[in-house]
Amino acid sequence: MTIDIIGAGIGGLTTAIALERKGFNVRVFEQTEKIKPIGAGIILANNAIQVYEKLGLKETIEKNGNPISSLNITKANLKPLSKVDLSSFEKKFKAKNIAIHRGILQQILINKLNSSSLKLNHKLKKISKNKNGYSLEFHNGEKIQSSTLLGADGINSIVRQHLFLNNTIRNANQICWRGVTEYNLPQKYQNELNEAWGKTERFGFVQIAKNKVYWYALKSFKKNKEEFFNVNNIINYFNEYNPIIKNIISSTKKEQIHATEISDLKPINKWYDENVCLIGDSAHATTPNMGQGACQAIEDAYILSECLRKYDTNRAFKAFQKLRLPKAHQVTKSSWMIGKIAHWSNPILIGIRNKVIQLTPSSINKKQFEQIFKIPNL
Repeated sequence: MTIDIIGAGIGGLTTAIALERKGFNVRVFEQTEKIKPIGAGIILANNAIQVYEKLGLKETIEKNGNPISSLNITKANLKPLSKVDLSSFEKKFKAKNIAIHRGILQQILINKLNSSSLKLNHKLKKISKNKNGYSLEFHNGEKIQSSTLLGADGINSIVRQHLFLNNTIRNANQICWRGVTEYNLPQKYQNELNEAWGKTERFGFVQIAKNKVYWYALKSFKKNKEEFFNVNNIINYFNEYNPIIKNIISSTKKEQIHATEISDLKPINKWYDENVCLIGDSAHATTPNMGQGACQAIEDAYILSECLRKYDTNRAFKAFQKLRLPKAHQVTKSSWMIGKIAHWSNPILIGIRNKVIQLTPSSINKKQFEQIFKIPNL
């Protein structure tokens, strides 16, 4: 059986690798003419690294990334509010959290695919159902017959829009800037993710390689959002922050900074229909407040490949949805809530928020992370 995947993002590529390892023929259709390295980093949490170990990629990813053993929420001055030590999870699951350049990860995945699997310059235009499955029409004029189709084409999924009704993209009214810069972090920060919370904005940074830092910054907006796309203004929003943060921003080349609006997919309860299934952001796009967007897509890849190995297609899709939907929805809902709380503007509410974070027992944080990191046995 040949399985067709629309989209060559992290989720689509990982799914293709997992399926090929189980003996399936795979075709991956990507709209871009050339895979270009995206100027951003990614944190592969423990659950994602567990999947990549099963796919034989853990060692390569570790060599090309930087281990992260602590997740910290801080005030704007980098004074800690909450610290989650990840070392116990590293021991329990025998996997570390790895920060890596997204472009490097993408190339690692492409190198693992069979050379003929990836079809570039194939932007999906139309899907038509017929007696043999589905006819896929692309903007380059090519038409292809597909018997089994996976939509891995992101939050604005063409597959979802054509075949699944009643889905809503929610705008968080936040702008996110992402950048990668050459910067020598102080030793104490080199194996940590730090996210500083202020008033209607926050800033996170993590080392992804020696003297290379990935950072992201978010700010709420009510109107005139266009001004936030001017990267020259970013430093002004973080004048009250720790000098390290201001130095990271100043050291970044303007062409290495990318701005996007933050949104998610309001949770939907149906991910499949006959021989079509949605995965990753196509099924459960989340705001980036828990670092689990790509990780949940990577988890999808493993679980779906296992289901397709065990069952016929429709039964596999049903089992996949049953196994993955509750966790993915919980991540989406929690991430949406965190994004709102992190951007409170009322000083009194901010004070209460910070005190609650400080007083939350570490055991509660650990229990929450254990639920996220645990991958079900099939």
